[in-house]
Amino acid sequence: MDKTTSGWLNGFIGVLIFSGSLPATRAAVADFHPLFLTGARAVIAGLLALLLLGSFREKRPAAGDLIALTVVALGVVVGFPLLTALALEHVTAAHTIVFVGLLPLATAIFGVLRGAERPKPAFWLFSCIGSGMVASFALTQGFTASPLGDMLMLAAILACGLGYAEGARLSRRLGGWQVICWALVLSLPVMLVLALATLPATFSGTGHSAWFGLAYVSVFSMLIGFIFWYRGLAQGGIAGVGQLQLLQPFFGLALAATLLGEAVSPSMIAVTLAVILCVAGAKRFAR
Repeated sequence: MDKTTSGWLNGFIGVLIFSGSLPATRAAVADFHPLFLTGARAVIAGLLALLLLGSFREKRPAAGDLIALTVVALGVVVGFPLLTALALEHVTAAHTIVFVGLLPLATAIFGVLRGAERPKPAFWLFSCIGSGMVASFALTQGFTASPLGDMLMLAAILACGLGYAEGARLSRRLGGWQVICWALVLSLPVMLVLALATLPATFSGTGHSAWFGLAYVSVFSMLIGFIFWYRGLAQGGIAGVGQLQLLQPFFGLALAATLLGEAVSPSMIAVTLAVILCVAGAKRFAR
């Protein structure tokens, strides 16, 4: 298997793992406050990262890498989870899909700015069409508009796109799992304070599904998923592999239908197939 194919496979696995985040988060926020969930998931993942780094006796990052790792931490460990949690207090989950549809485009732009990638013009055409279809599908699902919620989601997408691109750039030198682990460790003190400040007075009413949701977003969404995702971006190209994120909302909805009993409409299947064609087109013209 060549490096590019391996990158797209790793990226696809990462997207599948991230797709479970939405159903898991929905289950968790039923009993946990969004701010506590944001802090707790990062703390659990950070402690696991410390264990991994210690077990493999990884060398500390060079001083020149600390700024880049801080950008990764602010983008994907602190920024995106926190900003989306705050946004969901003002807008519906369906409304956020409009912005999630813009994430592959944001990742590609930062891949050009930070990763020195130069996709072909046809790539941008497929990327824009795919992003537009995801956003249009979300608009048909209905949403409650809020200027503050929109600003928070836009900031979340920009933070996440930058964190993805910066992490992928570092992964080429440090390795995918090392980058996310060091980013988690760097953010651990801040997220520990957030978790403690929002700690519930009691967990007596917390259901099993909420604990399962917390476990999933902590172990898979915050750690394991990034191991595959950053490796995929580094191997296959930030701009190209990033287009796989167009499939994430539909995978998430499919999982929600399976696990939460939500309906899957024929239009959802049709748009998913169209998006797959856009991803295939973007892959062809990514380099």
